Amino acid sequence: MSGTAMVIGYGNELRSDDAIGQRIANVINLWDLSNLKSLAVPQLTPELAANLANVNLAIFVDARINSELADVQVEPILPTTSSMIIGHSADPRSLLALTKSLYGYCPPAWLVTVPGVNFELGDCLSPIAETGIGIALTKIINIINRV
Repeated sequence: MSGTAMVIGYGNELRSDDAIGQRIANVINLWDLSNLKSLAVPQLTPELAANLANVNLAIFVDARINSELADVQVEPILPTTSSMIIGHSADPRSLLALTKSLYGYCPPAWLVTVPGVNFELGDCLSPIAETGIGIALTKIINIINRV
């Protein structure tokens, strides 16, 4: 996977807008680009460190409970100072720290969060989430082109 970017979209597909990250990763997978990989996962797990150790760029995508920030947010992220992951799931920063601890390397990384308003049981996205997915895909393309 050397020379590639990886998008990891995460969230619960059974909780309406919480599925935003996985939906975006699945769309990107359909693009079938050799230098862009994507994973749709319910949560970030320590096993993903092996994937991150083999890419040049990582982009994490998640839903965000709609707050005063109604826009899709994009921010560069760095590993936390501790590589310890408590339990079976991690946040992007601790997963990057684990990758660096285990493999001596972690890729430059970005976090893309998309606003959602409905996190109830269900599989339908809100209009805000649908709009955010389109915006997030454009922003992800921009990150990849810039980096």
